[in-house]
Amino acid sequence: MTPQDSRAALVTGGTSGIGFAIARRLQSDGLRVAVLDLDRPPAREVAREHDLTFIGADLSRRADCRRAVDETVSALGGLDVLVNNAGFQHIDPIPDFPEDTWDTMLHVMLTAPFLLSKYAWGYLTRSGQGRIVNVASIHGHVASPFKSAYISAKHGLIGFTRTAALEAGEVGLTVNAICPGYVRTPLVEGQIADQARTRGLSPAEVEQKVMLEPAAIKRLLEPEDVAALASYVVSPAAWGMTGAVLDLDLGWTAR
Repeated sequence: MTPQDSRAALVTGGTSGIGFAIARRLQSDGLRVAVLDLDRPPAREVAREHDLTFIGADLSRRADCRRAVDETVSALGGLDVLVNNAGFQHIDPIPDFPEDTWDTMLHVMLTAPFLLSKYAWGYLTRSGQGRIVNVASIHGHVASPFKSAYISAKHGLIGFTRTAALEAGEVGLTVNAICPGYVRTPLVEGQIADQARTRGLSPAEVEQKVMLEPAAIKRLLEPEDVAALASYVVSPAAWGMTGAVLDLDLGWTAR
């Protein structure tokens, strides 16, 4: 990538955590970047402070997905890179899982990436170097209890990635997925604090004995680690990589 890269990118969930790190990395690579998040003052302020175009949208709503693409193209003059990153977790056993929460989670993390890709397809294919990056998870490969909607969505996102890659190959658009292990984001920090209270452990013990127990490398990833991989995936150098599911999982799934 060069500072003269003229492409435009949209990163969903782009004002915090992994999404923010990816947005900032692509911005430093020279791309013009819009970040999509729920339309709240803190999210708008993050975008303003870092000279990122803000797109306020609720990805559980079909109309917002179309509007988000239209507003991005209007603001940036086109769209060449789509990073589907937005998501959240809700922990509940299946018998108690709220049905509306299930619907919302699958819409945000699986249906919205499909809709955004569909609505952006014509723009993404114009330059011959368009990119879609879907941020999945190691839970796109393996399961854990009490995360049925999250894991179902991430498994589905990998299937969507592979299918879209096959459809996009002839027009120079690549579609890939990144599957991180645990990343030190505000969401994960909250999970660590919750488990420390319920298990009577220190936060460091939760990291090592609970979250990282199956991993070969006993260290949480940082958002910038995921952003570095995303930077390569959207670069011209990665033109031959499509339909790939890239594990950044500390050796979690090597067993």
